[in-house]
Amino acid sequence: MRMDLATSPGSPERPNEDWASVALPASGQGGSLVVLDGVTPPRGEYGCEHGVPWFTARLGGALLELSASRPDTPLAGILSGAIRRTADAHRKSCDLSHVRTPQATVVLARWGDPSGDLEHLVLSDSALLIESPEGEVRAVLDDRLDRLPREALRTHASADALRNAEGGFFTAAADPGVAARAVTGRTPMAAVRSVAALTDGASRWVEMFGRGDWAQCLGVLRKEGSQGLIDRVRELESAAVRGGTARGKAHDDATAVLAEF
Repeated sequence: MRMDLATSPGSPERPNEDWASVALPASGQGGSLVVLDGVTPPRGEYGCEHGVPWFTARLGGALLELSASRPDTPLAGILSGAIRRTADAHRKSCDLSHVRTPQATVVLARWGDPSGDLEHLVLSDSALLIESPEGEVRAVLDDRLDRLPREALRTHASADALRNAEGGFFTAAADPGVAARAVTGRTPMAAVRSVAALTDGASRWVEMFGRGDWAQCLGVLRKEGSQGLIDRVRELESAAVRGGTARGKAHDDATAVLAEF
């Protein structure tokens, strides 16, 4: 199989809050893929002495180790255990009940031998693409954030009221129970040609700039690589800034991973 991974900070003046890694067992059978997009808190106190990169590194490392070492545990259980382990690492020093305690979106995929399944988990607004041998691409998305009215997210206070709350949206923070909210599923490996994971900084090519659909996005990844897709997004972001049409963050941390079987 072939793996390709690239990540880029939205600004050289700020640390990259995304985290990505892949584990491939020495036997050559199976593997795991983890992509996190750390949630940048607004300025002000958020109850934790650690930064978002610390959190994503801790959570990502736990997800990778647990998904690879506990193949019989469902991915929701893997996420729950990783959140609990990360919370325990700073529970004594930080207020983990704060609504803005460090948190992240999650994409997690795991596969075994060719006769088995690809398992997947998506929490919040990162994306997982699954391509069939015939070239059809299915996007696995947690669209709860997109379904909320923009007015409901207009202020930090209104967004906080919906964060990890019933009727709102969910991220991996300090509550292991959030794992039950993730979008999960399985696909026979015989029906999978490749998978790709994108943080929303990379999926802007489709979702913000509308330069193609998910199948075309995966085509860019295959032809130009993960860095090629990110470079395309950076060009579009810069053009939007110059043209005065930029929405939200002018540039966002962007990560893309492609795994071809």
